[in-house]
Amino acid sequence: MTDPSDHADAPLVQLLTPDGRRTTSPGYIYDGTLADIQDLYRDLVMTRRLDTEAFALQRHGELGLWPPALGQEAAQVGSARALRPQDFAFPTYRDHGVVWCRGEDPVHLLGIFRGSSLGGWDPADHHVALPNIIIGSQTLHATGYAMALTLDGLVGTGNPERDAASIAYLGDGATSQGDFNEALDWAAVHQAPVVFFCQNNHYAISVPLERQTRVPIAQRADGFGLPGVRVDGNDVLACHAVVTAALQRARDGQGPTLVEAVTYRMGAHTTSDDPTRYREAAEVEAWKAKDPVERVRLHLVAEGVPDEWFRSVEDEADALGVRLREACQDIPEPDLAELFDHVFVESTVENEQQKAEYVAWRDSFEGSVA
Repeated sequence: MTDPSDHADAPLVQLLTPDGRRTTSPGYIYDGTLADIQDLYRDLVMTRRLDTEAFALQRHGELGLWPPALGQEAAQVGSARALRPQDFAFPTYRDHGVVWCRGEDPVHLLGIFRGSSLGGWDPADHHVALPNIIIGSQTLHATGYAMALTLDGLVGTGNPERDAASIAYLGDGATSQGDFNEALDWAAVHQAPVVFFCQNNHYAISVPLERQTRVPIAQRADGFGLPGVRVDGNDVLACHAVVTAALQRARDGQGPTLVEAVTYRMGAHTTSDDPTRYREAAEVEAWKAKDPVERVRLHLVAEGVPDEWFRSVEDEADALGVRLREACQDIPEPDLAELFDHVFVESTVENEQQKAEYVAWRDSFEGSVA
């Protein structure tokens, strides 16, 4: 069992306490309006509903697998809402809130985990890459993309509509991968405009944080020559403020930043995991008191937001749940021959031959007796 106060002596940016009170943190401020916070709350609620509906669909046999994001909504929503349209996000398989905030249809997420999609979506549509399954490799993708932004003259021009950055999402387990360390090195050496956003949810599947590092993850940035910031990952305002500053630093040509968002995975690693085998119920209960959605609700209530508005958000979440359940069963099965159409920009003779061989093999089964 990990101690929820791991590295408690390390500085932690927090702007909204678990009981919904605004607070301050040196160097960071959330300057959004009450309406902006209401928008963030809506994103949190919708992300949670997307997650819980998908979990239920998997349990009903409609999805092959689902990685729950329960408890990590604030880290995802706060960081994703700090992005500008021209920025590019590289999410993991658990970053459903990032996909939601970038404007992608969540039904496409269901298609991926249903096994009914050959990809999911066109990353260029909303500047969000497909969910990455290989642990840590997206940090290299984001670094390479950021280096290309610099080469294309899209960094440090002073034009807020033009300057861009990338953000790599990762978990604490990914920091133990070589790809992550290589990405930090390349990003620092080349001053690439990339933000590494680590959601430290305390477990790499069943491996606790204390078995992965002896120092706060953000402190690892020191060894590569880039700044590291530690933020309350259950505080959507703090995550927004920290990532907003890091992204602007990147867009201005000042290089990369490593952000460690300290949060907690309330559910299982995936729907095939049993977390009760490696952590105690008391630990989970301690983190429930830090729920990222509830703290924003408490703040809005204290600010006088009426009950009718909260009910409208719940009604919208219910409607999303209905749409997801209906759409999931209507997702068409793909034509596997289309896989060959996306291998090369300009297809090769060998690729076309392989496609023809597959189509001939597939068609040989049509009309046969099972």
